[in-house]
Amino acid sequence: MPLTQLAAPAPVHLAVNLLDAQSLLAAFGTVGIAVVLFAETGLLIGFFLPGDSLLFTAGLLCAGSATTTGHLSLPWVLLASAAGALAGAQTGYLLGRKAGPAFLTRTGSRKIGEGAARAAEILQRYGYAKAIVLARFLPIVRTVLNPLAGILNVPARTFAVWQVLGGLLWTTGLVLAGYALGSSVPDVDRYLLPIIALIVAVSLVPVGLELRRSRRAGRAGGSV
Repeated sequence: MPLTQLAAPAPVHLAVNLLDAQSLLAAFGTVGIAVVLFAETGLLIGFFLPGDSLLFTAGLLCAGSATTTGHLSLPWVLLASAAGALAGAQTGYLLGRKAGPAFLTRTGSRKIGEGAARAAEILQRYGYAKAIVLARFLPIVRTVLNPLAGILNVPARTFAVWQVLGGLLWTTGLVLAGYALGSSVPDVDRYLLPIIALIVAVSLVPVGLELRRSRRAGRAGGSV
């Protein structure tokens, strides 16, 4: 018998790229959606996770044919997305309310500090309801605003109502947008990488606009 037939197969190591939505879905499936969104919206350590592209890609895969990532069920994706996003936001709020300002300051992260400044500005500018909904669509801000709302003692009922509304708009909107595109474009799986890159770029537009507006406001304030 040839030695090649006696040799044990080499172990396969599957590396998961936490910044890559397709890699996360391939490794963890629908359950991974809930876990990632919970971490991104409820735990400060999850600020870097790809929430927008994850939701959109999951919607694409619900409509596309089975791939190495697998075909996902639309109802389960919608349920997992909403569960992770709503539970995460509520957890972040409770952590902020219990721990106070130290919850944000002890991280020492420059990104978290910048996100907290933007979240505070949005709360002041738009008020509780609009800011809580708007934050869902802003990377990093959606991570920081929830504990910040708890730190600032935003009324629990007000936060709960608007975070649920914002969370459902964000998750359902992006998943259904991906599903609609996947349903209308044949073999959409082939274009996953450029589509994901486009979603990431689009998700950064609000952040860029906010930074530009803040810089203009700072220059105007400095010239007075």
